[in-house]
Formats: sequence, structure tokens, C-alpha cells
Amino acid sequence: MSKETGYADVNGLRMYYELHGSGGTPLLLLHGGLFNIDLQFGPLLPGLSEGRRVIATDFQGHGYTNDIDRPLGTADLTSDVVGLLQTLDVPQVDVFGFSVGGAVALKLAVEHPELIRKAVISSVSFRPEGDRPENSAVGEMKVEMIAGTPMESDYLAKSPHPDLDHLQTLLTKLGDYDRGADGWSDDAIRAIAAPTLLTVGDCDAVTLEHAVRFLQLRGGDVNGDFVGVPTSQLAVFPGTTHFNGLARTTLVLDTITTFLDG
Repeated sequence: MSKETGYADVNGLRMYYELHGSGGTPLLLLHGGLFNIDLQFGPLLPGLSEGRRVIATDFQGHGYTNDIDRPLGTADLTSDVVGLLQTLDVPQVDVFGFSVGGAVALKLAVEHPELIRKAVISSVSFRPEGDRPENSAVGEMKVEMIAGTPMESDYLAKSPHPDLDHLQTLLTKLGDYDRGADGWSDDAIRAIAAPTLLTVGDCDAVTLEHAVRFLQLRGGDVNGDFVGVPTSQLAVFPGTTHFNGLARTTLVLDTITTFLDG
């Protein structure tokens, strides 16, 4: 599978990106915290880029993109992504974001409707009430806790600052991610113009009750035989945690591509 790689100068970052495939509306991939393009989407990329252009990027402090003296939060990461699309001269995309990337995909869908044709929003709540209480452990992450994991080895192999001190800085920033944010109102979720596919694991960091509420606000949870299948949908992946949310490649690929091509 051929790919093009490059860096875009955006908001003080040298933002790494990859281009795969060709055709159709480009699909923008946005990874989760502590992941990167390869760790989050590597197994999915061949299938996702079959017959379509795929744009993937590493967020601030992740993968090949440098960190800067700025907290990590949805507003700044969204601004980075908008800047990247402007640099690449891409007027509209489909977006597939997981966790932190899902929060960015959601903000793009709410605040930049002209940029988004369809949105896949995975494993993220639209308000903090949808998060499980155990998630607070993320705020206490130390480098020792991920020693020997693919996240540690990939960070040290790819980062422009490949040392454990910078990795701890990243963990601390992720622990403070959007702390105190209120999330989105019901009206803001209802008003999203783009058809949305919500995905969540059945033992994820987001409660299933919240995922269903998200779907209801998007016009789902109806008898489709009588009123038609809504343009916004929900997929619950079985036996799936937050960490391995996209691990069932065949299932995830079929779910995502069927929605995008529908």
C-alpha cells in the first residue's frame, strides 16, 4: 500500500500527515490519546483506503508530530485539523475520530458543518455525564504504567523528543484533557447537519446509556421498517474495551465503510 507523507506548519506545530488511496470524498482519520496513526488505524488503513482518499494525522505530541508549550484540548486540536485541511486545500471530508479524535470529530461536525459530509464518532461522550467514573485514573498516568507497551515503544521510536520526560509531559497533558469542560447541549447535538455513525465498545469508557441518548438526539432509536432507517446510526462492538476499541478489524471495517458508502 503506497502512501505519501508530509508535514504541515500549523499553530506552531510541524503536523505529520499521511495520504493513502484515491477517489471519493476524502476520509480524515483522527486517533485517540497516546495512540498515533499506526497504533490506532494501521490494520484498518488498507481497507479504508480502498477506492477512497484517506488523510491521517498525528496530533500534537503524538507520533511524528512535535509537542509545544500548550495544553491538550479539543479546541486547539480542532484548530490544528482545520489548519491542516486548509494547507492540503481539502474543502470537505468524511471524518472518523476515536476517543480524543472523536471529540475533535464531534467539534468539527458541530462548529464546522461545511467541512464534514459524514462523521464517525467513536468511544467518546458528548457530555462528561456519559463517562464512567473509573476514567478518572487517566489523570494519574505515569510512564512506569505503560513501560513495555506499544505506546511507549512507538513514542520513543517516532517522537521528535524521544525521552521519558517528554512522554510523562504528554501523559500529564492527557490527564488534564478538557478538564472542567461542560460538553455539548442536547440542541447542539440535534443540530449537527452531517449523518453520524456512533461506535462504542460494550465495556468502553462511555456508558451504553449515554451512547443510546446520543443516538436518540441524532434521530435514531426508531422502528426503521415503518419510518425508514435514520441517517445517523449506532454500532456497539461486543467484547470491546476502550483500549481495544478498533481491534476487531473485519467488523469495524464493514461497519465504517457501509456507513460511508451508504
